[in-house]
Parts: sequence; C-alpha cells; structure tokens
Amino acid sequence: MDTFELKDDEFELFRALIYKVCGISLSAAKKQLVKSRLQKRLKANNLESYRAYYDLVISLGNSSHEMTELVNCITTNKTDFFREAHHFEYIQNHIVPEMIQKAGRFEIPSTLKIWHAGCSTGEEPYTLAITLAEALRDHKDWQISQLASDIDTDVLAHAEAGIYDRERVEPVPSNLLRKYFLKGKEEPYTSVRVREELRNQITFRKINLLEDLWPIRSDIQFDIIFCRNVVIYFDKPTQKKLFAKFVLRLKPGGYLFIGHSESLLGVSDSFDSLGKTIYRLPDTTHQLKRAA
Repeated sequence: MDTFELKDDEFELFRALIYKVCGISLSAAKKQLVKSRLQKRLKANNLESYRAYYDLVISLGNSSHEMTELVNCITTNKTDFFREAHHFEYIQNHIVPEMIQKAGRFEIPSTLKIWHAGCSTGEEPYTLAITLAEALRDHKDWQISQLASDIDTDVLAHAEAGIYDRERVEPVPSNLLRKYFLKGKEEPYTSVRVREELRNQITFRKINLLEDLWPIRSDIQFDIIFCRNVVIYFDKPTQKKLFAKFVLRLKPGGYLFIGHSESLLGVSDSFDSLGKTIYRLPDTTHQLKRAA
C-alpha cells in the first residue's frame, strides 16, 4: 500500500484548513499539487499518512511552526524584477511628479509610504526602490518607507537578505544593475546583493491578509498599495473583504496596483480605474482644500 496516498476525504480536510488559515481557495484539480508539496512534511515528521499529518497540524494550532511550514509549502511565489514593467513606468512618469507638485502646493511633508501585500522573495519592493531612487534623484529630501509583507516566512527571509542568483537579475537593465547591486566576491560572480541604502528603506514583515487586525499601526495610511497576483487565489467574498480594508489603509488619492489577470469588477467600486490594473482612491481631501 502507498503510505503517501492522499485520499479524497483527506484532500477536502486540507482544502478547508488552507482556506480558513490563509484564504487560498483550492480547486479539485490541485489535489496532486497538495500531495506533492506536503509530502516532505510527512517525511520530516516521520508520518505515514496525510491524515496523520493533518491531525498533527490541528493539534499544534494555527500559530505553530508546523502550520507555518504547511502554508509555506502551499503558497506560490512566482515573481521577477520589473514584472509588469508598465506599473513602475507609471509611478516614475506620473505618480512621482504629481506627488512632488502636490507636496509643494499644499505644503505637506515630502514622504512616500508603500505597502507590498504579498511581496514573495522581494523582487517587487526592490524594483520599486530602484524606480523611486531614479525618479527622485534630484529630490534627496524625500523620505521613502516601504512595508513588504507575505504569509510565507521562507520567502520573507530570502527577501530581507536581498541576495539573488545572477539569472534572477537578468530583467534589470545593466546600468541599474551596476548602480544598485553589489557583485559577489567570486569570479565569475554567481550572485548579487541589493545595496544597503535600498534595503534600509524596506521593512519585511509576516502578515496574513485574512487576519482581522494587521500588525500595522492604526494611524498609518499608504500612498501606494501593491497587491499583485495574490487575490487570484481568493474567492469573491474574501476579495471583497480584503479590498474594503485596503480602502481604509490608503490615503485619499492613493493608488492600488493589482496583477494583470486580476480585476476589481464585482469586487469593489471604491476605486477609479486608470487602466492596466492601476486604480486610484478618489481624493476628496485636496478637492475640498481647493474649493476653500
């Protein structure tokens, strides 16, 4: 008998658990994926059935190390530097000039706060750090802070280290690679590391987007939220709840970026669509100031 067979009833137990813990809605077609990814956890715990592993995880509770390992196994973390490059071009060519102008007109602090909700191994926040460094090179007084979060602790550790194999940085233009990355000491070099000044502007934190209370100060609102290629794994009720919470976390006039295969249609009507999966929260604050 195959001791690592995943039975249909066991798969249903894991489907329900994964949905409850991290909001990922797995179709029946994902049974083989769950089987293959969890198999190493059975071996690590010296177990001979998926039901035994499920019982172990349940007995240890949602805050256990083993639950974290289960989530790490299931989550998908496909990302690249400058992925969906039009988003970064829009920030550099439209959002940054607009914010520079607004800061001067309304005498507000020259700050920029961004949240990457689902940062994976860090390519997205580092790409934005490079984009902003280029866009603000004549405005050194701007204070930039980025929060980069994920539910997967393994990818967060990778992201915080800021070290990438040479092939991972191939999408980075050569001039920016020389400017913002350090080569490894070995020749020929096989890895690079993001420069410290960029790493220092990013805080990496484990955040489960399904939690009622996020570990973010209640008074903090962001100018930009990235949540790209995350909600494709959520069902509509979960998506609606999440984007309603994002509304509260964005400043008036703030921007939301989602993935190319995602949409707010039927999910949220709080944002104005700017095309190419770029959305904006209406800015009533400065409209009132101009009227006054």
